[in-house]
Amino acid sequence: MIGALDGLQALFRREIPGKRQLAATRENQLDISIDFMRRIAQAAAAETLPRFRSQGAVANKEAGSFDPVTEADREAERVIRALISAQYPDHGILGEEHGSENISSKHVWVIDPIDGTRAFISGLPVWGTLVGLTVDGDAVAGLMSQPFTGELFYANASGSHYEGPGGPRKLTTRKTTELAKATLFTTTPALFKGEARQRYDQFEKKVQLARYGTDCYAFAMVAAGSVDIVADPGLKPYDIVALIPIIEKAGGVVTTFDGGPAEKGGDILAAATPELHAAAMAALRG
Repeated sequence: MIGALDGLQALFRREIPGKRQLAATRENQLDISIDFMRRIAQAAAAETLPRFRSQGAVANKEAGSFDPVTEADREAERVIRALISAQYPDHGILGEEHGSENISSKHVWVIDPIDGTRAFISGLPVWGTLVGLTVDGDAVAGLMSQPFTGELFYANASGSHYEGPGGPRKLTTRKTTELAKATLFTTTPALFKGEARQRYDQFEKKVQLARYGTDCYAFAMVAAGSVDIVADPGLKPYDIVALIPIIEKAGGVVTTFDGGPAEKGGDILAAATPELHAAAMAALRG
């Protein structure tokens, strides 16, 4: 097993020409069943829910800053990895808490057991479990599970779907095309530094409504048609890979701020429509 940073470099070392056009072909070669996604979500929930709002121990992974990790993070990733290894023994795995293994495989699963650990330790139910599958570096399937609210957002070859309160349904983004009618989320404007903060502040003034926080839940709401834009700088691959197919298969667009592939992480922009994405990208450039 190798460390997470080495794994990120190995996983995304290659650039795949026309990779979006190849995605459908790759999916047809390996369709991930909803039953398997449910098993992952249920196994993770068995580790996270009993520890949510339990005032458990919190460790800090980053000296000089605060990057919290809990027993729930580590144990949820452990059981997810076990399920994937049993079902797909030849696949690679990249996880936030337990590093990488078999990262040279064509198929690599990318795991964030609790995206939004700060929300988790604060008792706020806007965290989620993220598990995505890449094929040759391209995100083709993924899930976001929020077990406290009983919600599962997932995407596979059949499209983008929701299960939870209100009943199952296919996910579709809102058809917003103008910034003036858009709802924008970001984790916090404080993540934008220097001139980027000035550009973000001007961008925010152009939208109808801006809200902060919610981590992966905001991205899921783009797919669900409740939010129009999410702009978040400094994401890691395990923060976004699972969410890419959920949003794209619902009709949205996910890239870096400069229009590059989002699988590598970085400064990430998700929008409900191509037109809105273009307008947001232009606004963020200033």
